[in-house]
Amino acid sequence: MPARHKQLDLRDIGRRLRAYRLGAGASAAALARKLGVSRAALYRIEDGQMIKIEVLERLAPVLGTSLASLLGAEVEYHPRALSYFTRMQQLEAGAERIVAHFNPVSYLLTSDAYSAAMREMLEEAVPDDPRLRARGLAEAGSVWRILEARKRAARTRRPAIVNLVGLPEIERLLHMGLVGRLDLPAAVREQRHAQARREIEHLAGLMRNEPLGVQIGLVEDVMPNVTFQLFYAGDDVRLAVSPFRLGELPNVRIGVASVTAAREAVSLYESLVGELWARALRGAAGARRLADLLNARPTDPRPARAPDRSAVRASLPGRAPAPARPARPARSGGLSPRAPRPR
Repeated sequence: MPARHKQLDLRDIGRRLRAYRLGAGASAAALARKLGVSRAALYRIEDGQMIKIEVLERLAPVLGTSLASLLGAEVEYHPRALSYFTRMQQLEAGAERIVAHFNPVSYLLTSDAYSAAMREMLEEAVPDDPRLRARGLAEAGSVWRILEARKRAARTRRPAIVNLVGLPEIERLLHMGLVGRLDLPAAVREQRHAQARREIEHLAGLMRNEPLGVQIGLVEDVMPNVTFQLFYAGDDVRLAVSPFRLGELPNVRIGVASVTAAREAVSLYESLVGELWARALRGAAGARRLADLLNARPTDPRPARAPDRSAVRASLPGRAPAPARPARPARSGGLSPRAPRPR
């Protein structure tokens, strides 16, 4: 069995330090001044050229973490989405294969249109409280830029990606639309429902055409509330577990994510992936299931009309009920399933 642990990797420690620093919103210059070291010395630590335990011990509380997390001893914890997604970016840069469950789908496989929608959702999700608004918008912008950098890098490097997708999450996305909050104007909600449909059509296209290195499994069950990813780089395997959410009603503000190479945790999640993958719909079968789901929601998402006042008055006691209006036929639409391309 390949080894799950390696000796301390100075470059990896430096990468973790950088992720925590960015998550804390600290510049290299400001952090160096606080520690009483030069900025060049701090950069050397982040580059893995020089690691001094006493400096890391002083760094950890400043960055809101522990020495064990900085060293990568068993588990590293990330209380900020910005530091967590920075770590994702670092781990993906060296990964040959990625196994992911994200709600509703791995960001690396989303369309270009989803990128613009994601930025709008992240900004909409920031509370209106002026004490939180400015910082929240800044964090949302920083997270979005990291997400986009990850997507561009994945398209260049093309690691093998296995994505487990929960069907109930897809249904929720179609029901809610690509929204960051619920009190949006009706016209905006209608637009976001249409965007959600197009994104699921994009997902169905990936399942139907099966691009090289991309495998998607559709699980007809409620998936865990947390997301997880397994990063494979040679004999090294890292498990990342996160409460942060990048679908409708995104959450990049509240929660604690973790990254570990602990053998027990990795093995348990590998077993979970194997179980889910064995019963997942894949390829053309998964694409047809998504097509059925889209065709089951053919009507446009505009809110229902206000009740007719005369009908309401007629329903009061002592009045004869008004004759029922004939039901309007449902509009056709949705994705038409197609046979897989011959190989």
